[in-house]
Amino acid sequence: MDRLGDTNRDDCTCGVLRRAARAATSVYDAALKPTGLRVTQFAILRILSRRGPLPVTRLAAEAALERTTMARNLDPLERRGFVEVAAGETDARIRVARLTEAGQAALAEAMPHWHRAQDQISRRIDPGSVRALADALRAD
Repeated sequence: MDRLGDTNRDDCTCGVLRRAARAATSVYDAALKPTGLRVTQFAILRILSRRGPLPVTRLAAEAALERTTMARNLDPLERRGFVEVAAGETDARIRVARLTEAGQAALAEAMPHWHRAQDQISRRIDPGSVRALADALRAD
């Protein structure tokens, strides 16, 4: 028992989930390393590929990232020519992110690496359990 009366520090659900998320991120980042992408950047490219151009604020929400974190992830993608961020057509104050052809090619190159990581994680954790957990924790 620790000084706060807890018998097991791993009983903190938040701590356990944070460690699990870091472990999963490590698996994906290692698999994607040959592409030079991190899993968060890969996810951004994938969202833009599926959804088309999006305002940066909406893209951040889709990726479950803070807007400032999104900006930090978009910068290297812009430098590599994978994403273009420009003023919105109807409102120049809104920044809109768009996947480029180079970004689409990078995503295609990264997909087999992502699938390998996905398979590795799926062998350890039932995908249905992951979906059930995500659904249970989804904000109402």
